[in-house]
Amino acid sequence: MHELIFVIEDAPEGGFIARALGMSIYTEADSMAELPEKVRDAVRCHLEEGKAPKVVRLHHVREEVIAV
Repeated sequence: MHELIFVIEDAPEGGFIARALGMSIYTEADSMAELPEKVRDAVRCHLEEGKAPKVVRLHHVREEVIAV
C-alpha cells in the first residue's frame, strides 16, 4: 500500500472525525492541530509494522447549508 486517504468531517458535538477510505480505521480529535497525530496512531494500531502506507492524505469535507 502506497497511500491511504482519510476523509475528515466536522463532528456534530465539536472536533473532527477521520475515516479511512476502504479500511475500517477511524479516529477523532478535538482540533485540526492534533488530528495528524491521532491519524498516525490509528494507522499504526491497525496495520502491522512495515505494512503502513508511505503517504496518508487528509481530505477535509465540510458541508454547508444555505437558505435560498
